This record gives sequence, structure tokens and C-alpha cells, in this order.
Amino acid sequence: MRGGGEAKPGKSQKSSAQRHLNAGFVVVGLLMLLAYLVAQHFVVGSRHVVITEAQVIMDNVKAPDETENGKVVCNMEGRSDTCEVDGDVRTNGTALSVTLVPASRSERHEWMIRPYSRRFASVRKVTVTQLQDRADAAPCAVTHDVPAVLFAIGGYAGNYWHDYADILVPLFVASRRYNGEVKFLISNIRFQPRWLAKYKAFLQGLSLYDAVDMDGDAQVRCFPHVTVGLRLDKEFSIVPELVPGGRRLSMADFTRFLRETYALPRGSAASRDREQPHKKPRLLLIHRGHYRRITNEPEVARAAEAAGFEAVVAELRGDATEAEQARVVNSFDVVLGVHGAGLTNAVFLPPGGVLIQVVPYGKMEYIARAEFSEPATDMGLKYLDYSVSAEESSLMETLGPEHPAVKDPDSVHRSGWDQVFELYLAKQNVRINVTRFAPTLAQALDHLRQQ
Repeated sequence: MRGGGEAKPGKSQKSSAQRHLNAGFVVVGLLMLLAYLVAQHFVVGSRHVVITEAQVIMDNVKAPDETENGKVVCNMEGRSDTCEVDGDVRTNGTALSVTLVPASRSERHEWMIRPYSRRFASVRKVTVTQLQDRADAAPCAVTHDVPAVLFAIGGYAGNYWHDYADILVPLFVASRRYNGEVKFLISNIRFQPRWLAKYKAFLQGLSLYDAVDMDGDAQVRCFPHVTVGLRLDKEFSIVPELVPGGRRLSMADFTRFLRETYALPRGSAASRDREQPHKKPRLLLIHRGHYRRITNEPEVARAAEAAGFEAVVAELRGDATEAEQARVVNSFDVVLGVHGAGLTNAVFLPPGGVLIQVVPYGKMEYIARAEFSEPATDMGLKYLDYSVSAEESSLMETLGPEHPAVKDPDSVHRSGWDQVFELYLAKQNVRINVTRFAPTLAQALDHLRQQ
């Protein structure tokens, strides 16, 4: 104090009491926090559940689909329905259910998810549930320490293009981030028993573990994370910005994966070889045994030879293994064929190769290009197409020039997809005018020579 005066006794006693009171509050607060943490340990410390410190110390306000040890995020936009279920996740194959078990009482939510990339495909739905109380959960019979991806091979599986566009490409997108440390849970196997054998090497390239047949699996399995369903963001292709896990994948990555999986030797298409200037790039003309046939295949092959290619006409048999078929196609630089699933084999062409799609008559360019143009470009291929004229179509002969399918294709499109498919895809063959087709072959050769 100024002037050397003494402090008043009453004021000193009041300050001391306040300090003791504050210390008491601190002690009581620490004891309450300790009691809370101990209580939380005993509440969530039951079998099969592991709660980390970071999971316990969370904000009090949580989203409706989030519990103390996990969350469900479902995406119903676009062509597909998918859910990412994270935390204490339990699956039941025979019930086809995926359940998130909360650490403490939560709101119950339920979603019905079709585990196929096209929402309207006819496959059994998965019931995804966020339980209200962990006491309602069935105990784990098998506990896995890796995530899982659950999908179906029903729908349009069995058609070669749909196998890739609907299942294999989306599965690559969903699971590549795990570098093999992921388990596949597959439903509808009984309807496509040969599918798993056909794509065994592909599945093993993505997962180090045996797949689970969900239809015959009565065990309750526990996972730290389950992806339910496959997402299709672009037909037969990948949108890098939408790949989960922060890893930007592309169709070039997908075809590189195929070359690794099937040990394909060629990683680039043929270019002009200074040491072998007369060596010709190879062109594969895909033979179709039923509708949409090229009726003058030998003539088209000779035109390709005259343009500067080594041309081979071959039917890619369905009984060949995927590895055998991949090696055959990889030995070529150009794939040529009429619109159809056979053009899917372009995935095995070396980068820099060429895909030539012959588009059937009937204003089919939009459909044909949607399925192969951008996908081929995304793979690192040169895409070319050749639109068949009315004079090159068998419809001119079978239906006549005055039939609406020949004279007015728009009217057929207005009548619906069934008519479009029947007339332009199921009942049409083509006879290519090789003179008219020659510039397309020249474009393909020029592209390869510039590699």
C-alpha cells in the first residue's frame, strides 16, 4: 500500500476464503470427470466393441445418422444407391442385413439398398440398420479386422459389357483404396455360378481374402467398415473426383490393373519402327455369330490390309478364360466391330490403340457413343466410329425403303426401347461399303503412326 499503511483484516480473510472455494470447485470437477470416464469404460467395454479415446471424447451434438462409435452415410443420388457404414458393423448373409451397433443409446434408422450399380435392376435389397440400443444386436460369430464391400452379381450380369460397366469397374473404384486388405461379400451367386470363376483373377487382384457367399452365410460377421452397393457415376468409366478415399483413380488406372492382373505384355500400341519400317499394326475384326453381323467380313479385312494393317477376323468365344481372351486382344493395336458387348474387349488394348465402332443404322449414335466413345477415350485409346447408311443395312432388304424403321427412325425411337432394340439391334446386319469406310481406316493408321 502507498504510505506504508496496514491492510484491513476483513478484506484479507475474504480473499483467502475465495481462493479455497475456487480450489474446491477444481477438485470436484476433476472427480466428476474421472467418474464419467470410468463409467463410460464399463458401459462400452463389452465384448466385440472397441472404443478408442478419440471416439469417447466427441462433441455432444451428433448428426441423426451418427453414433459414438460410428456412422451411416447413404447416397441415393444418380443411378445407384450406396451406404458407407463405419464403426461396429455386423452383417448377416441369409437375412442380407448390415447393422451398425451404437456404443450408447441412439436413434434407430433403416435404409433399403439394392447392392447393384443400377437402381432398377432386379436384385434382392440389403437392409441397412442403425440400431437404437446395442442390447438389440446379435453377437459376433466371426470378427474381421479389415473392411468389406457388399455387392450383387445379379441384375444384368452375364452380359459382357454390363459385367464391366456395372460391376467390375465400380468394384475397382470401391475397393482399390484398400490395397487388397478388403473382403468381398457377394449376393446372388446362385444365379450366376460361373461368374466368380470367370473373374476369379480380377477379384483376387483386388482382395487378398476369400469372398463370402452371402446367400449361404448364416454367421454374424463383424467389420470395422462396410460399403453396401456399388456406385456408377459414368457409363463404363470412372470420374476421378468422385473416387472414395481421396485416391484419384481413372480408367487408365483400371486398364493398367487389368494388364497387371492378366500379365499382359504390351503397354503401348505399335508405332512406326525405324528398324522394321514394313511391320504393320494389327487389326482385330470381331466376328459376331448372330445379329449385327458384318456380312462382308472378308472384303472389310482386305480393305484393312490395303490400308496398311495386318487384319485378323476372329470370334471372341465365351468359353475362353478371361486371361486367354485378354492376351489375344492385347496383341492387337485396333479393335473393329459392330456395336455390342464384344467391343468391351477394348479394355485389353494397349494404351494408344484404336477402337472403331460400327454404328448400326437407325440413329443409334447416341447410344453407341455413350457406351464406348468416352470410355475408350478415358482408357487412353483413340475412338472412331462409322455410321452405317440405309443402303448398307439389311433392313433395306428385309423391310423395304418405305418401312418406318428405314424411312423414319425417329418414329421408332418414339415408340420405345423395345421397338428400337428389336429393329435396329436384334434384326439388323450390315454390309460395309469399303470405299466409304476407307477414310476411317486411314484415320486409325495415321493415329498409330503418330504414336
